[in-house]
Amino acid sequence: MEYVQEGVTTLHDFGEAAPPAPTDRAAVVVPMTEREHASPAAEGVLSALEAVDPGRVVVPLSASPERVGEVAAWLDGFDLPLEVLWCDGPELARLLSRAGIDGRRGKGRDVWLALGVASDSDYVVVHDADAKTYDERHVPKLLFPLAHGHAFSKGYYARVENDRLYGRLFRLFYRPLVEALSAGDHVAVVDYLGAFRYALAGEFATTGALARRLRVQRGWGLEVGTLGEAYRLVGADGTAQVDLGVHEHDHRTVTGPSGLSDMSEQVAAALFRAVEDNGGAPDYDGLAERYRTAAARLVDAYELDAAFNDLTYDRVDELRQVDAYAGTIEPPGADTRLPPWQSADLTAEAVVDAATADLEAATAGRLDVATDGR
Repeated sequence: MEYVQEGVTTLHDFGEAAPPAPTDRAAVVVPMTEREHASPAAEGVLSALEAVDPGRVVVPLSASPERVGEVAAWLDGFDLPLEVLWCDGPELARLLSRAGIDGRRGKGRDVWLALGVASDSDYVVVHDADAKTYDERHVPKLLFPLAHGHAFSKGYYARVENDRLYGRLFRLFYRPLVEALSAGDHVAVVDYLGAFRYALAGEFATTGALARRLRVQRGWGLEVGTLGEAYRLVGADGTAQVDLGVHEHDHRTVTGPSGLSDMSEQVAAALFRAVEDNGGAPDYDGLAERYRTAAARLVDAYELDAAFNDLTYDRVDELRQVDAYAGTIEPPGADTRLPPWQSADLTAEAVVDAATADLEAATAGRLDVATDGR
Protein backbone atom coordinates (compact mmCIF):
# COMPACT_ATOMS: atom_id res chain seq x y z
CA MET A 1 0.00 0.00 0.00
CA GLU A 2 1.29 3.46 -0.84
CA TYR A 3 0.06 7.02 -0.79
CA VAL A 4 2.41 8.78 -3.21
CA GLN A 5 1.06 11.88 -4.95
CA GLU A 6 1.91 12.38 -8.62
CA GLY A 7 1.94 15.49 -10.80
CA VAL A 8 -1.86 15.41 -10.63
CA THR A 9 -4.00 14.83 -7.54
CA THR A 10 -3.98 11.06 -6.96
CA LEU A 11 -6.76 9.46 -4.94
CA HIS A 12 -5.94 6.02 -3.49
CA ASP A 13 -8.19 3.22 -2.37
CA PHE A 14 -6.68 2.09 0.94
CA GLY A 15 -9.28 -0.62 1.47
CA GLU A 16 -12.92 -0.36 0.45
CA ALA A 17 -13.22 3.31 -0.51
CA ALA A 18 -16.82 4.18 -1.33
CA PRO A 19 -16.97 7.99 -1.41
CA PRO A 20 -20.27 9.84 -1.66
CA ALA A 21 -20.84 11.38 -5.08
CA PRO A 22 -23.66 13.08 -7.03
CA THR A 23 -24.51 10.10 -9.25
CA ASP A 24 -28.04 11.42 -9.76
CA ARG A 25 -26.57 14.45 -11.57
CA ALA A 26 -24.34 12.36 -13.83
CA ALA A 27 -24.72 10.83 -17.27
CA VAL A 28 -22.74 7.62 -17.72
CA VAL A 29 -21.51 6.93 -21.26
CA VAL A 30 -20.79 3.26 -22.04
CA PRO A 31 -19.53 2.77 -25.62
CA MET A 32 -20.33 -0.69 -26.95
CA THR A 33 -20.01 -2.79 -30.07
CA GLU A 34 -22.25 -5.65 -31.11
CA ARG A 35 -19.58 -8.20 -30.09
CA GLU A 36 -20.22 -7.20 -26.45
CA HIS A 37 -23.90 -8.10 -26.78
CA ALA A 38 -24.84 -10.31 -23.81
CA SER A 39 -21.19 -10.90 -22.89
CA PRO A 40 -20.52 -11.67 -19.20
CA ALA A 41 -18.41 -8.51 -18.85
CA ALA A 42 -21.06 -6.19 -20.33
CA GLU A 43 -23.80 -7.93 -18.32
CA GLY A 44 -21.78 -7.30 -15.18
CA VAL A 45 -21.12 -3.65 -15.98
CA LEU A 46 -24.75 -2.82 -16.72
CA SER A 47 -26.07 -4.82 -13.75
CA ALA A 48 -23.68 -2.98 -11.43
CA LEU A 49 -24.84 0.35 -12.86
CA GLU A 50 -28.38 -0.49 -11.76
CA ALA A 51 -27.18 -0.16 -8.17
CA VAL A 52 -25.43 3.16 -8.90
CA ASP A 53 -28.70 4.85 -9.92
CA PRO A 54 -27.17 7.41 -12.32
CA GLY A 55 -29.23 10.21 -13.76
CA ARG A 56 -28.79 8.82 -17.30
CA VAL A 57 -26.93 6.11 -19.18
CA VAL A 58 -26.06 6.76 -22.82
CA VAL A 59 -24.82 3.82 -24.90
CA PRO A 60 -23.20 4.83 -28.21
CA LEU A 61 -23.59 1.56 -30.09
CA SER A 62 -21.62 0.33 -33.08
CA ALA A 63 -23.59 -2.49 -34.66
CA SER A 64 -24.67 -3.80 -38.04
CA PRO A 65 -28.25 -3.16 -39.20
CA GLU A 66 -28.90 -6.89 -38.90
CA ARG A 67 -27.87 -7.02 -35.23
CA VAL A 68 -28.75 -3.60 -33.84
CA GLY A 69 -32.36 -4.44 -32.99
CA GLU A 70 -31.33 -7.52 -31.03
CA VAL A 71 -28.67 -5.60 -29.11
CA ALA A 72 -31.04 -2.70 -28.38
CA ALA A 73 -33.68 -5.10 -27.06
CA TRP A 74 -31.12 -6.68 -24.75
CA LEU A 75 -30.06 -3.26 -23.44
CA ASP A 76 -33.70 -2.38 -22.80
CA GLY A 77 -33.88 -5.24 -20.32
CA PHE A 78 -31.76 -3.45 -17.74
CA ASP A 79 -33.38 -1.32 -15.05
CA LEU A 80 -31.62 1.86 -16.13
CA PRO A 81 -32.57 5.26 -17.60
CA LEU A 82 -30.78 4.07 -20.74
CA GLU A 83 -30.61 5.77 -24.13
CA VAL A 84 -29.27 3.81 -27.11
CA LEU A 85 -27.46 5.97 -29.66
CA TRP A 86 -26.96 3.83 -32.76
CA CYS A 87 -23.90 5.27 -34.47
CA ASP A 88 -24.00 3.38 -37.79
CA GLY A 89 -27.25 4.36 -39.46
CA PRO A 90 -27.68 6.21 -42.77
CA GLU A 91 -29.66 9.18 -41.47
CA LEU A 92 -27.02 9.94 -38.87
CA ALA A 93 -24.30 9.55 -41.52
CA ARG A 94 -26.08 12.07 -43.75
CA LEU A 95 -26.50 14.49 -40.85
CA LEU A 96 -22.79 14.36 -40.03
CA SER A 97 -21.85 14.72 -43.68
CA ARG A 98 -23.97 17.87 -44.03
CA ALA A 99 -22.24 19.28 -40.95
CA GLY A 100 -18.81 18.51 -42.41
CA ILE A 101 -18.09 16.00 -39.63
CA ASP A 102 -18.06 12.77 -41.60
CA GLY A 103 -14.85 10.81 -42.01
CA ARG A 104 -13.09 8.00 -40.21
CA ARG A 105 -15.13 6.12 -37.67
CA GLY A 106 -13.98 4.55 -34.45
CA LYS A 107 -14.51 4.41 -30.72
CA GLY A 108 -13.62 8.08 -30.29
CA ARG A 109 -16.15 9.22 -32.85
CA ASP A 110 -18.91 7.25 -31.10
CA VAL A 111 -17.92 8.61 -27.69
CA TRP A 112 -17.89 12.14 -29.15
CA LEU A 113 -21.48 11.69 -30.32
CA ALA A 114 -22.49 10.53 -26.85
CA LEU A 115 -20.66 13.40 -25.15
CA GLY A 116 -22.81 15.83 -27.10
CA VAL A 117 -25.95 14.06 -25.93
CA ALA A 118 -24.80 13.61 -22.33
CA SER A 119 -23.11 16.95 -21.66
CA ASP A 120 -26.28 18.75 -20.61
CA SER A 121 -25.87 16.80 -17.36
CA ASP A 122 -23.70 18.35 -14.64
CA TYR A 123 -21.20 15.50 -14.92
CA VAL A 124 -20.30 12.91 -17.53
CA VAL A 125 -18.60 9.60 -16.75
CA VAL A 126 -17.19 7.47 -19.57
CA HIS A 127 -16.14 3.87 -19.18
CA ASP A 128 -15.82 0.72 -21.27
CA ALA A 129 -18.09 -2.31 -21.11
CA ASP A 130 -15.39 -5.00 -21.16
CA ALA A 131 -14.19 -4.90 -17.54
CA LYS A 132 -14.75 -8.29 -15.93
CA THR A 133 -14.09 -6.82 -12.47
CA TYR A 134 -16.36 -3.78 -12.67
CA ASP A 135 -18.19 -2.79 -9.50
CA GLU A 136 -20.67 -0.15 -8.46
CA ARG A 137 -18.05 2.03 -6.76
CA HIS A 138 -16.32 3.02 -9.99
CA VAL A 139 -18.72 5.77 -11.03
CA PRO A 140 -18.83 7.41 -7.55
CA LYS A 141 -15.03 7.23 -7.34
CA LEU A 142 -14.62 9.02 -10.66
CA LEU A 143 -17.21 11.63 -9.69
CA PHE A 144 -15.85 12.37 -6.22
CA PRO A 145 -13.03 14.76 -7.29
CA LEU A 146 -15.41 16.58 -9.65
CA ALA A 147 -17.76 17.28 -6.76
CA HIS A 148 -14.76 18.77 -4.95
CA GLY A 149 -13.57 21.29 -7.49
CA HIS A 150 -11.76 19.34 -10.20
CA ALA A 151 -13.03 19.35 -13.78
CA PHE A 152 -11.48 16.10 -15.04
CA SER A 153 -10.70 12.74 -13.44
CA LYS A 154 -9.06 9.63 -14.82
CA GLY A 155 -9.26 6.08 -13.55
CA TYR A 156 -6.23 3.87 -12.98
CA TYR A 157 -5.85 0.26 -11.98
CA ALA A 158 -3.54 -2.74 -11.95
CA ARG A 159 -3.65 -5.18 -14.89
CA VAL A 160 -2.53 -8.48 -13.37
CA GLU A 161 -4.38 -11.58 -14.56
CA ASN A 162 -3.63 -15.28 -14.79
CA ASP A 163 -0.32 -14.74 -12.98
CA ARG A 164 0.89 -12.35 -15.70
CA LEU A 165 1.36 -8.62 -16.18
CA TYR A 166 -1.00 -7.15 -18.79
CA GLY A 167 -1.59 -3.55 -19.81
CA ARG A 168 1.02 -4.15 -22.50
CA LEU A 169 0.33 -1.13 -24.70
CA PHE A 170 0.69 1.16 -21.71
CA ARG A 171 3.67 -0.60 -20.13
CA LEU A 172 5.67 -1.29 -23.27
CA PHE A 173 4.67 1.60 -25.54
CA TYR A 174 3.09 4.63 -23.91
CA ARG A 175 5.21 4.76 -20.77
CA PRO A 176 8.64 4.43 -22.44
CA LEU A 177 7.56 6.74 -25.26
CA VAL A 178 6.70 9.48 -22.76
CA GLU A 179 10.06 8.88 -21.09
CA ALA A 180 11.78 9.24 -24.48
CA LEU A 181 9.90 12.47 -25.16
CA SER A 182 10.93 13.84 -21.79
CA ALA A 183 14.58 13.16 -22.55
CA GLY A 184 14.43 15.11 -25.81
CA ASP A 185 11.86 17.86 -25.19
CA HIS A 186 11.22 18.59 -21.53
CA VAL A 187 8.01 20.62 -21.36
CA ALA A 188 5.33 20.67 -18.69
CA VAL A 189 2.77 18.74 -20.72
CA VAL A 190 5.12 15.75 -20.94
CA ASP A 191 5.38 15.69 -17.13
CA TYR A 192 1.59 15.80 -17.00
CA LEU A 193 1.19 12.94 -19.48
CA GLY A 194 3.72 10.92 -17.51
CA ALA A 195 1.90 11.43 -14.21
CA PHE A 196 -0.95 9.05 -15.09
CA ARG A 197 -0.60 5.56 -13.71
CA TYR A 198 -2.73 4.06 -16.49
CA ALA A 199 -3.08 6.70 -19.19
CA LEU A 200 -4.83 4.31 -21.61
CA ALA A 201 -7.67 3.50 -19.21
CA GLY A 202 -11.07 3.98 -20.81
CA GLU A 203 -12.52 5.32 -17.58
CA PHE A 204 -12.70 9.09 -17.11
CA ALA A 205 -15.12 11.76 -15.97
CA THR A 206 -15.60 15.44 -16.74
CA THR A 207 -17.97 18.22 -15.90
CA GLY A 208 -20.64 18.69 -18.53
CA ALA A 209 -19.15 22.09 -19.34
CA LEU A 210 -15.72 20.60 -20.02
CA ALA A 211 -17.18 17.79 -22.12
CA ARG A 212 -18.57 20.40 -24.53
CA ARG A 213 -15.09 21.92 -24.97
CA LEU A 214 -13.13 18.77 -25.82
CA ARG A 215 -11.68 18.04 -29.23
CA VAL A 216 -11.91 14.28 -29.60
CA GLN A 217 -9.78 11.76 -31.47
CA ARG A 218 -11.85 9.57 -33.78
CA GLY A 219 -10.28 6.21 -32.95
CA TRP A 220 -7.97 4.49 -30.47
CA GLY A 221 -6.22 7.75 -29.62
CA LEU A 222 -9.29 8.81 -27.65
CA GLU A 223 -7.84 8.26 -24.17
CA VAL A 224 -4.52 10.01 -24.79
CA GLY A 225 -6.11 12.80 -26.79
CA THR A 226 -8.52 13.45 -23.93
CA LEU A 227 -5.58 13.86 -21.55
CA GLY A 228 -4.02 16.43 -23.90
CA GLU A 229 -7.28 18.33 -24.04
CA ALA A 230 -7.70 18.21 -20.26
CA TYR A 231 -4.23 19.70 -19.87
CA ARG A 232 -4.95 22.42 -22.41
CA LEU A 233 -8.26 23.37 -20.85
CA VAL A 234 -7.91 22.85 -17.08
CA GLY A 235 -4.27 21.92 -16.48
CA ALA A 236 -2.80 19.74 -13.76
CA ASP A 237 -4.59 21.67 -11.02
CA GLY A 238 -7.97 20.78 -12.51
CA THR A 239 -7.13 17.10 -12.92
CA ALA A 240 -7.26 14.07 -10.62
CA GLN A 241 -6.70 10.35 -11.04
CA VAL A 242 -8.60 7.75 -9.06
CA ASP A 243 -7.71 4.24 -7.91
CA LEU A 244 -10.17 1.70 -9.36
CA GLY A 245 -8.39 -1.34 -7.93
CA VAL A 246 -7.50 -4.34 -10.10
CA HIS A 247 -9.11 -4.73 -13.52
CA GLU A 248 -9.50 -7.73 -15.77
CA HIS A 249 -10.27 -6.83 -19.38
CA ASP A 250 -10.55 -8.58 -22.70
CA HIS A 251 -7.16 -8.91 -24.39
CA ARG A 252 -6.01 -8.08 -27.91
CA THR A 253 -3.39 -9.66 -30.10
CA VAL A 254 -0.30 -7.61 -30.94
CA THR A 255 -0.69 -7.86 -34.72
CA GLY A 256 -3.68 -7.91 -37.06
CA PRO A 257 -6.65 -5.56 -37.49
CA SER A 258 -7.39 -3.69 -34.26
CA GLY A 259 -4.34 -5.35 -32.68
CA LEU A 260 -2.03 -3.52 -30.32
CA SER A 261 0.41 -2.50 -33.07
CA ASP A 262 -2.43 -0.92 -35.04
CA MET A 263 -3.63 0.83 -31.89
CA SER A 264 -0.11 2.06 -31.12
CA GLU A 265 -0.06 4.14 -34.32
CA GLN A 266 -3.14 6.04 -33.22
CA VAL A 267 -1.95 6.33 -29.62
CA ALA A 268 1.39 7.76 -30.80
CA ALA A 269 -0.29 10.27 -33.09
CA ALA A 270 -2.57 11.44 -30.29
CA LEU A 271 0.34 11.68 -27.87
CA PHE A 272 2.47 13.74 -30.25
CA ARG A 273 -0.49 15.98 -31.06
CA ALA A 274 -1.08 16.57 -27.33
CA VAL A 275 2.55 17.58 -26.86
CA GLU A 276 2.57 19.88 -29.90
CA ASP A 277 -0.72 21.50 -28.87
CA ASN A 278 0.71 22.37 -25.47
CA GLY A 279 4.03 23.97 -26.32
CA GLY A 280 6.22 20.98 -27.16
CA ALA A 281 8.25 20.40 -30.31
CA PRO A 282 9.21 16.70 -30.29
CA ASP A 283 12.52 15.79 -31.87
CA TYR A 284 11.32 12.93 -34.05
CA ASP A 285 14.84 12.19 -35.31
CA GLY A 286 16.14 9.46 -33.09
CA LEU A 287 12.93 9.22 -31.06
CA ALA A 288 12.46 5.54 -31.92
CA GLU A 289 15.93 4.76 -30.57
CA ARG A 290 15.33 6.76 -27.39
CA TYR A 291 12.08 4.83 -27.04
CA ARG A 292 13.89 1.50 -27.39
CA THR A 293 16.38 2.51 -24.72
CA ALA A 294 13.62 3.51 -22.30
CA ALA A 295 11.61 0.37 -23.09
CA ALA A 296 14.60 -1.90 -22.49
CA ARG A 297 15.11 -0.37 -19.05
CA LEU A 298 11.46 -0.88 -18.21
CA VAL A 299 11.48 -4.47 -19.46
CA ASP A 300 14.29 -5.15 -16.98
CA ALA A 301 12.18 -3.61 -14.24
CA TYR A 302 9.01 -5.52 -15.22
CA GLU A 303 10.95 -8.79 -15.28
CA LEU A 304 12.25 -8.21 -11.77
CA ASP A 305 8.83 -7.10 -10.53
CA ALA A 306 7.23 -10.24 -11.98
CA ALA A 307 9.85 -12.44 -10.33
CA PHE A 308 9.31 -10.64 -7.01
CA ASN A 309 5.61 -11.59 -7.22
CA ASP A 310 6.21 -15.09 -8.65
CA LEU A 311 4.48 -14.15 -11.92
CA THR A 312 5.15 -15.61 -15.35
CA TYR A 313 7.17 -13.22 -17.53
CA ASP A 314 8.16 -13.74 -21.16
CA ARG A 315 11.03 -11.33 -21.74
CA VAL A 316 11.55 -12.39 -25.36
CA ASP A 317 7.91 -11.71 -26.22
CA GLU A 318 7.93 -8.35 -24.43
CA LEU A 319 11.00 -7.24 -26.41
CA ARG A 320 9.37 -8.50 -29.61
CA GLN A 321 6.43 -6.21 -28.86
CA VAL A 322 8.79 -3.28 -28.29
CA ASP A 323 10.22 -3.90 -31.78
CA ALA A 324 6.73 -3.92 -33.28
CA TYR A 325 5.75 -0.70 -31.55
CA ALA A 326 8.98 1.11 -32.46
CA GLY A 327 8.05 0.81 -36.11
CA THR A 328 4.91 2.90 -35.55
CA ILE A 329 6.72 5.97 -34.18
CA GLU A 330 6.50 8.83 -36.65
CA PRO A 331 5.20 12.41 -36.70
CA PRO A 332 1.41 12.74 -36.59
CA GLY A 333 -0.41 13.16 -39.89
CA ALA A 334 -3.34 15.45 -40.62
CA ASP A 335 -5.40 16.55 -37.64
CA THR A 336 -8.75 14.76 -38.01
CA ARG A 337 -10.09 15.39 -34.51
CA LEU A 338 -13.74 16.11 -34.03
CA PRO A 339 -14.52 19.68 -32.96
CA PRO A 340 -15.72 20.78 -29.54
CA TRP A 341 -19.46 20.38 -29.27
CA GLN A 342 -19.80 24.03 -28.33
CA SER A 343 -18.62 25.01 -31.82
CA ALA A 344 -19.94 22.08 -33.88
CA ASP A 345 -22.33 22.85 -36.71
CA LEU A 346 -25.06 20.53 -35.40
CA THR A 347 -27.02 19.92 -32.23
CA ALA A 348 -27.26 16.98 -29.89
CA GLU A 349 -31.01 16.95 -30.47
CA ALA A 350 -30.49 16.44 -34.21
CA VAL A 351 -28.09 13.57 -33.50
CA VAL A 352 -30.61 11.88 -31.22
CA ASP A 353 -33.43 12.32 -33.75
CA ALA A 354 -31.35 10.86 -36.59
CA ALA A 355 -30.03 7.93 -34.54
CA THR A 356 -33.52 7.16 -33.22
CA ALA A 357 -35.02 7.21 -36.72
CA ASP A 358 -32.28 4.87 -37.94
CA LEU A 359 -32.81 2.44 -35.06
CA GLU A 360 -36.57 2.38 -35.58
CA ALA A 361 -36.13 1.75 -39.30
CA ALA A 362 -33.61 -1.04 -38.72
CA THR A 363 -35.79 -2.68 -36.09
CA ALA A 364 -38.81 -2.55 -38.40
CA GLY A 365 -36.83 -3.93 -41.33
CA ARG A 366 -37.23 -0.72 -43.31
CA LEU A 367 -33.53 0.21 -43.46
CA ASP A 368 -31.80 -0.01 -46.83
CA VAL A 369 -28.70 -2.02 -45.87
CA ALA A 370 -26.97 -1.01 -49.08
CA THR A 371 -27.00 2.62 -47.95
CA ASP A 372 -26.56 2.16 -44.22
CA GLY A 373 -23.52 4.46 -44.17
CA ARG A 374 -21.08 1.76 -43.05
